[in-house]
Amino acid sequence: MSRDHVQTAPSGSIEAPYLELLARDASAEAYEQPLLLARAEGGPADRIAALEQAKLLALRVRAELEGRRRREAELSALFETAHDLAGLRDLDAVLQAIVQRARSLLGTDVAYLTLNDPARGDTYMRVTEGSVSARFQQLRLGMGEGLGGLVAQTTRPYVTDDYFKDARFQHTLSIDDGVRDEGLVAILGVPLMLGPHVIGVLFAADRRARVFERAQIALLGSFAALAAAAIDTANLLTETRAALAGLERANEIIRDRSAVIERASDVHDRLAELVLRGGGVHDVAGAVSEVLDGTVEFSEADAAPAEALEASRAEGHAVRHGNDWIAAVAAGGELLGALVLRGHPGLDPVDQRTLERAAMVTSLLLLARRSAAEAEQRVRGELLDDLLDARDRDPRLLRERAARLHADLDATHVVLAARLDGPTADADEEAAARRRLWSAASHLAATRHGLAAARDGGTVLLLPLTVGHSATDLARRTARQLGTAVHQPVTVGASAPVTELTTHPETVVGAYAEGRRCLDALHLLGRAGDGAAAEDFGFLGLLLAGERDVAGFVDRTIGPVVSYDERRGTELLRTLDAYFACGMSPARTKDALHVHVNTVAQRLERVGRLLGEDWQTPARALEIQLALRLHRLAAPDRR
Repeated sequence: MSRDHVQTAPSGSIEAPYLELLARDASAEAYEQPLLLARAEGGPADRIAALEQAKLLALRVRAELEGRRRREAELSALFETAHDLAGLRDLDAVLQAIVQRARSLLGTDVAYLTLNDPARGDTYMRVTEGSVSARFQQLRLGMGEGLGGLVAQTTRPYVTDDYFKDARFQHTLSIDDGVRDEGLVAILGVPLMLGPHVIGVLFAADRRARVFERAQIALLGSFAALAAAAIDTANLLTETRAALAGLERANEIIRDRSAVIERASDVHDRLAELVLRGGGVHDVAGAVSEVLDGTVEFSEADAAPAEALEASRAEGHAVRHGNDWIAAVAAGGELLGALVLRGHPGLDPVDQRTLERAAMVTSLLLLARRSAAEAEQRVRGELLDDLLDARDRDPRLLRERAARLHADLDATHVVLAARLDGPTADADEEAAARRRLWSAASHLAATRHGLAAARDGGTVLLLPLTVGHSATDLARRTARQLGTAVHQPVTVGASAPVTELTTHPETVVGAYAEGRRCLDALHLLGRAGDGAAAEDFGFLGLLLAGERDVAGFVDRTIGPVVSYDERRGTELLRTLDAYFACGMSPARTKDALHVHVNTVAQRLERVGRLLGEDWQTPARALEIQLALRLHRLAAPDRR
């Protein structure tokens, strides 16, 4: 029997075999076994269908777990490399480790690193991993030649799916022969930057056609940054040793420099410890503050001095700004913030490097936090998608999934359909605006213990309704908050409050349709950037509401008059009917009712006190007449 073989679980325990497979981290093929056994045993169709559904859910969980393990492996490798850099002793060993880890995590056949040779004016192969061709390992390239030349010229990552068919860069006979000898097809290259200068290129390559994902490009860029830092650190150490050899006070300088380096090593160890125990960016700032004997703070990108921040990002080093030092926190070209050392104008070069390394660790922590947030957003969206698709789900499992997200599906909720209404210049800008809307909606759902998902060109939210608030209040507040977050108008249509979402998932589908109808009505009425529910549209709400709440409309419109007649045995409803039938003329109404005109006036005055002074305005009068007719149709024997 193979390792992945699983027996079918007893009746009533559909999930058991798949839970066992998940616990054993079985291969994807093993998830077919329970279904095959059930079919072979002639199991009932409903059990086979349930097994199929459980299999799909288990595979999704398995894929999510694999993704998380992969991200953990990537971060672990980056942290290990950063730790190697902190205790740099052998540049070749560090560069070899970087190339090995890059090849392993990207899953490529080959990874290699080239460096520029200023003395000869060309580029040479420095480190390779997975290469089998001696010619390839000994390549020397002229400046600007090959894919690496394109990367060096533009200082940007480049990827080619098929090297020999790509005409964007300069092909040469020696390079093409080396690549052909190695058998490479798909190649990704990212620059090694020291400040504004490219000192080399880090590559990952496959011997087959392949499309590299954005996350893989960013990961290789992070390894390139660490490689450049290792080279920079090695160069600093080389320069330090050369200077010490020519100085008369060699022993004193060695002692001084050793103390500084020891302090830098101490802070790097402390940073690594912070990362491993899950510390945050402010913990990093606190640790560096202690080592540098100053105040280090993390600042958002828009709060830091713009000119100094841009200079730090461009140069790749901390820069002085008055009495402060600014170290940009960036990743993959994106500016995430800055570490600011306050009131410390005189800074030792090694301490400056310490501040820069702390900024690099901070960027890794921010990326990890963002990855975790994006994963939670996807999980919230998947749960809401399941509810919107009205799939036959186990209510207990739905509650458990919601509870892990701090959401309570047994509470009263409102479904809101949100859509951007601002002008967009092109399709790319519109797509970016939709992503911002989804991100803002996801953040709002997380803080409100709700759910959010992108759908139908907009965003749908499922938010709990608090006591004392209406669906209209929630729609308007959501429109304001989302509009403020994305800096353009966001229109929101809301459903009526809904309950029992786990036992009646079709309720969410109908409520979403109702919210979209309200959203379309707001758009047609020119109320962009506003929020509303069906109850806000008067009799038009009957057309917008998913359940056609006739009784609710009648109660909202003439309910006080109906109740008054029932309690006191009066004829206010009959008087209203006659009043509208007689063209709103009290004189003709008294003839139709065979009463004195003062009686008609007194009754109409009572109606005004019950319904409000504006009950005879055209809009209210129209709704009241419609409510009267619906009331008569619902109870024809009351005429």
